[in-house]
Amino acid sequence: MGCCGANLEEMGEPDAFYPIRAECRDDVPNTRFKPRHGKTLSARRWHASFSEDGNLDIAKVLRRIQRGGVHPTIKGVVWEFLLGCYDPKSSFDDRSTLRQNRRSEYEKLKSKCKEMEKAVGSGVVITAPLITEDGQPIAYPASNGATFQENIPSDTIDSSNLEREANNEPLDKEVIQWKLTLHQIGLDVVRTDRALVYYENQQNQARLWDILAVYSWMDQDIGYCQGMSDLCSPISILLENEADAFWCFERLMRRLRGNFKATSTTIGVRSQLSLLSSIVKAVDPKLHEHIENLDGGEYLFAFRMLMVLFRREFSFVDSLYLWELLWSMEYNPNLFSTYETESDAAANNKSQEAIGDPTLLTQYGKFERKNIKAGQKDHQATLSIFLVASVLEAKNKRLLKEAKGLDDVVQILNDITGNLDAKKACDEALKIHQKYLNKTKVS
Repeated sequence: MGCCGANLEEMGEPDAFYPIRAECRDDVPNTRFKPRHGKTLSARRWHASFSEDGNLDIAKVLRRIQRGGVHPTIKGVVWEFLLGCYDPKSSFDDRSTLRQNRRSEYEKLKSKCKEMEKAVGSGVVITAPLITEDGQPIAYPASNGATFQENIPSDTIDSSNLEREANNEPLDKEVIQWKLTLHQIGLDVVRTDRALVYYENQQNQARLWDILAVYSWMDQDIGYCQGMSDLCSPISILLENEADAFWCFERLMRRLRGNFKATSTTIGVRSQLSLLSSIVKAVDPKLHEHIENLDGGEYLFAFRMLMVLFRREFSFVDSLYLWELLWSMEYNPNLFSTYETESDAAANNKSQEAIGDPTLLTQYGKFERKNIKAGQKDHQATLSIFLVASVLEAKNKRLLKEAKGLDDVVQILNDITGNLDAKKACDEALKIHQKYLNKTKVS
């Protein structure tokens, strides 16, 4: 965010970067994360990690993040690397060119969306349906007597779009589907992180709405699903340029989009819940049997944790800390090249090459290193699943003793809100991961 200053870095108070509205302070979880000298990745250490032409010493950066997270002043730029937006081996010039190309690409995507719906880019957040299921426009009078469209700045209105509406020309199926999601995005946006002072400004809400609206058009296979606003909001806040925020969110969605992929009978996150069930069964068969006896064998009580990466269980600041810990531990240096040019198979080959080269292996996160050494190639087995398993293990005694039904399980797990230490939880998740690998050794 643009509000970062030297005094705040010295103070080390992360809440000062993301202030909470006064009336909401009693309703949000306490923040545990504080930048720690000698552990947290500071702006000084970050800048010192680049060579003269811009190559990043990613191994050094990962070690520091895994020890104590990222200072608020640099979270956005560090996240771009953690999520694979940029190759650590690229130069400053390479990244500058790529950034400009991506910004141009985003403007093209957004312009296309503006042609289809003039509210995009206008500073307006749509919260009511714009069209019917068959594509007919819905008119809403505004409080001043004007129609909804008259409240949108005239310079954002596309004349060809108006002509099409005036001539009552039918919309394409894809356009209808997209426009039907826009109000749902708006309803979620106005509820997202509403305790933050940042979102008192409607322009900031509209920016989040724009990013999600453009993404839902670009990725029509997934579109928009509830929970995406929770994932996008921190990125929109941390990266000043809207296009940069969009592409960073797009990289995050490449990791998580499978969770949102729905069919007529199931939603993608169920495969992660199924994996969670297998993990708990392997590392704690007694607890798994108890959960099964409570008719919880599908582990649906963990649905929200996995869908929005523990956003509800942690304060805003602590959830940012948790995410960067997860991503640094899962980091694979081939992430960028896989996204841009290579196949997963080529990236896997590079991972195998790293086994015999300790220098290469240090460029992977702790979690990923263990997977490589164990020959584990299941990319669905993310650290976040082991994190849920670690939470269940931490509540093992209470669950076995007090849980007489699924409502009790949910209640016991709700007690973790605001009481989890992100670093300890990740360390416990790594231990469970190791235990799981030992019990299910790949031959």
